[in-house]
Amino acid sequence: MITSILIADDHQIVRQGLKSLLDRYPDFKVVGEAADGRSAVSLAKQLRPDVVVMDIAMPDLNGIEATRQLHVAQPAIKVVALSMHADRRFANEMLAAGAKSYLVKDGAFEELAEAIRAVMADTIYLSPRIAGAVVKDSSRGEPPIDSTAFNRLSPREREVLQLMAEGRSTKEIALDLDLSVKTVETHRRQFMEKLNMFSVAELTKYAIREGLTTLET
Repeated sequence: MITSILIADDHQIVRQGLKSLLDRYPDFKVVGEAADGRSAVSLAKQLRPDVVVMDIAMPDLNGIEATRQLHVAQPAIKVVALSMHADRRFANEMLAAGAKSYLVKDGAFEELAEAIRAVMADTIYLSPRIAGAVVKDSSRGEPPIDSTAFNRLSPREREVLQLMAEGRSTKEIALDLDLSVKTVETHRRQFMEKLNMFSVAELTKYAIREGLTTLET
C-alpha cells in the first residue's frame, strides 16, 4: 500500500530534503507541500493525505494550532511532528493537539520513515531524546502543569497573538481570520490581561519563546 504524504515546513530547502528522502521509498508518495500552517490545513483538507509531516515553527499559523485544526476537521489524517525543539512541552502540546509522532530535526532522516510507518500502524512514535520525559508525564495520570501559552490562552487568542507578533495590523488580522476588527481587539485585550503584558515587544518575545511563531523566516 502506498502512503500519501504532505510536507509542511516553512523552509523550502527542508521540504526538498524531506521529499528527496521520502522518494527513496517505494511505499511513500509525497502529494503536496505547504510553507505555513494555514496552507497545510487547507491542502490536507483538499488532498486528504494519509500523513502530514508538520513543522512546529511556521508563519501565519504554527504547527500546533494547524495540527489541532486538522485533527478536528480530518481526524483520520496522521500527523508526524518535526521540530527543532527537543523540549517535552512542545512534544506534549503536539500530542495533545492530535499528533501521533514527535521527531527532533537533528535526528537521522531515516527516523522519519520509521515514524511514518509506525503511525500508519496506529502506534505513537517519539524521538528517543524526548520519549522518556513525555512518558514520565503520561505516567502521572494527569496533564503536565507547566504554564504555557497553550493552557493560558484560547486557540483564537493564540492565533491573534501569533499574527500580531508577526507584524500584522488589527485590520489585517481581522481579514486573515474572517473576524471583525472589534472581535480582534477583544481577543488582544484578553490575552494582554491574562499575560500581564501590554507592549508589542513583550508579546513578541513571549510568542517566540512559547513556540507560537518564529521571526527567522
